[in-house]
Amino acid sequence: MYSKSIRLRRMLILLAAMLVMLSACGGQSQTAGNKETGSGASGTNGGQTAATASAEPETQAKDEGVLTVYLNDFDEMIGPMFEEATGYKVELVPGNGAEVMSRIQAEKGNPHWDVVWIDAMPSIYALGQEGQLLERWTPENANLLTDKFKSFVPENKTFYPTGAHAAGVIVYNKNELKEGEAPTRWSDFSLPQYKDMIGMADPAVAAPAYPFVSWFFNEQGLDQGKAYFDGLFANGLRVYPKNPNVVTALSSGEIKVAALQESNAYKMVNNGDPIEIVWPEEGAPASVRVAAIQKDTKNPNAAKAFIDFLLNPKTQQALIDKGEEAYFEPSAKDVKPKGDRDPDAKLVNAEAAWAAEHEAEIKQWFADKAVQ
Repeated sequence: MYSKSIRLRRMLILLAAMLVMLSACGGQSQTAGNKETGSGASGTNGGQTAATASAEPETQAKDEGVLTVYLNDFDEMIGPMFEEATGYKVELVPGNGAEVMSRIQAEKGNPHWDVVWIDAMPSIYALGQEGQLLERWTPENANLLTDKFKSFVPENKTFYPTGAHAAGVIVYNKNELKEGEAPTRWSDFSLPQYKDMIGMADPAVAAPAYPFVSWFFNEQGLDQGKAYFDGLFANGLRVYPKNPNVVTALSSGEIKVAALQESNAYKMVNNGDPIEIVWPEEGAPASVRVAAIQKDTKNPNAAKAFIDFLLNPKTQQALIDKGEEAYFEPSAKDVKPKGDRDPDAKLVNAEAAWAAEHEAEIKQWFADKAVQ
């Protein structure tokens, strides 16, 4: 169920994104320097470190300015960490998933970004297919990826994964449902006993929400995926703009069950909220966080250093130990997840190429459901 204001906001965001994607060339937008920024907004580049070296020998051009990174999480800490480790200056431009991707598409003809780092692998895969990303470059630390995460690197090497988290786990309010009464499988969400109880984030707004829904469509096929979510909508499924809105609805009793991104779920547990987390036996759809470089970046040395820095096990361990989105499966070897994260957590994911191919269609289908 959507409120009128949420419907209008969602439709405007989706329409704007689709219009710029259909444009032959992206229009210019406000410069990144005028956007909301994180730390390190000015300064000159420092010296190149060993982490910036490519696996392929090449002559590096000199950087022309401050590295600009578009991202949707970890902006509270990654800037100072990177600057201290490498000497490069970085400007961070944070936003939610829809904002980041809309900004990139709007700037297609005149990009203001050097690196994008976001938990939206299908969307970044599509940028690579459009020719917007640097190709055929291998970071020095790519050899530190686990075999699972090496499999996510596309053939043209346009992006590298830095971790994956559950885009949705089953969470229920223990004050409203007893353990034996709560759903344990995704198929349970359509059962009549959960009518008007369940909520999730909007796949057109929240970065993890599209990877969440795309797994069902990829796993079941487009027609069966639509039938599955039709059943949920018929059962009173509520869709909220972002996961923090789902948290609020769950805490207030507006909903009793949610498909909730795992960092938000564990944060509720750690805050003492009366909720229980269920990892379904069939797995929790994953949102894979990836980093990519803009093909015409004017700061290639800093950009490559940033990717290598993200793949460094020490960096990923620091994100887990101190980050606000600390609950995730790291991509680098010898990194320990949060101690209270379920050791048997099973992540599943839609194939990136398939999810990218059908992203507009699936998001449009959800938009159409919103106005019915």
